[in-house]
Amino acid sequence: MAIFSPPVAYNFITFKLLKTMATNKPTGDNARIGAVKKRSQVQNPKTGLWTKRNSETGQFMDVKTSSSKPFKGIRKEK
Repeated sequence: MAIFSPPVAYNFITFKLLKTMATNKPTGDNARIGAVKKRSQVQNPKTGLWTKRNSETGQFMDVKTSSSKPFKGIRKEK
């Protein structure tokens, strides 16, 4: 049976052993890793607004009118 010790970092400047503690991300911070699945967005060439689309059905879901920036976390169509 192996005994595990906590992670240890070595500081080369002061030549001291530093004990570091493992940390987890805060839960509930609404941080997404990667793009939203089954959705894409395309920019309307006439208005310049971004439109969100369902990739499975091709149905348009939403238009972003608050700003001219694209939706966050949704891939862009070419």
